[in-house]
Amino acid sequence: MTKLITELESGLSQKREEPFEIRSFKPYLGDVWIGNAVAYGCYRAGQAPGQKGPADEEILEDLNIMAKHWNLIRVYGADRDTKRILRLIETHKLPIKVIQGIWLEPEENDPEKKKSNIEQVTLGVELANEYPDIVVAISVANETQVFWSGHKMNPEILIRYTRAVRSNVSVPVTTADDYLYWNKPESKQVADEIDFVFTHIHPLWNGKSLEDGISWMDGVYHELQEVHPDRMIVLGETGWATDYNANKTGPGEQGTLIKGKVDIAAQATFLIQMNQWIESNQVTTFLFEAFDESWKGGGEDSPPNEVEKHWGVYNEDRTPKESFLKSLPHHRKVLD
Repeated sequence: MTKLITELESGLSQKREEPFEIRSFKPYLGDVWIGNAVAYGCYRAGQAPGQKGPADEEILEDLNIMAKHWNLIRVYGADRDTKRILRLIETHKLPIKVIQGIWLEPEENDPEKKKSNIEQVTLGVELANEYPDIVVAISVANETQVFWSGHKMNPEILIRYTRAVRSNVSVPVTTADDYLYWNKPESKQVADEIDFVFTHIHPLWNGKSLEDGISWMDGVYHELQEVHPDRMIVLGETGWATDYNANKTGPGEQGTLIKGKVDIAAQATFLIQMNQWIESNQVTTFLFEAFDESWKGGGEDSPPNEVEKHWGVYNEDRTPKESFLKSLPHHRKVLD
């Protein structure tokens, strides 16, 4: 690990693997496909990343809840909370596989962010190697290339970190980003460095109605297949929120972008349609997300109806939303 840290601190990039041999992403538990998956954020009321995290008992409660419905989850960063998630999965022999995230921020002219990025990368690599029976892939960075990103990175720096991770693990490596990046020709520069395309396709954020949401998502998925014919396309995020701030308007704001109905009934309909699409197409898809997270979208400094707080199919207190309960007959039974 010292060698990796030294390499990352130097800022020098490894050469691209030649020939580049794609590592197959196989979302299976035994012989059973587990591609109907979910995104997991572990933070509850009064908690937030880098501040106060959940207790082990709270994480275990979450894992037991999710294990009833999903065998594959994704997490977004590599930190002490992620480390506990993996440890608890192993200790309690839970039937859960994980796409391990590594959170990166733009670091040019910012030594503290570079230090944080290096810590994320080294811990992400360490965890993937420590838990080879749980971590099935690594996602290096999240939404750092799409034009609207609030933490947009130089693609050369992203590639440098991606190569460093990939050369130190045996699992498939990718980066997560919005479809509006992956559908552009310039995305091929990064796609050439990864094992599968990890994309976010959100009908709600893209002004789609509930009636058109899944068909639009399907069209985007097939468009990305055409742009990247040599890479598997995995949906890293899709979902439907249950509340939003219609008064928050302006360029890029929820009150302007969101046109579809936003409530419990709408989420229920979307979940049913999404599950049917996943099963019909056998496309690995991560529902965004398992639990509501009130720290998002500005936390206590933002209104309670801020949309970022309301994507979960469980409330923050871990009670299931009625929308999720209505969708369960259409949800594949998981392995236990």
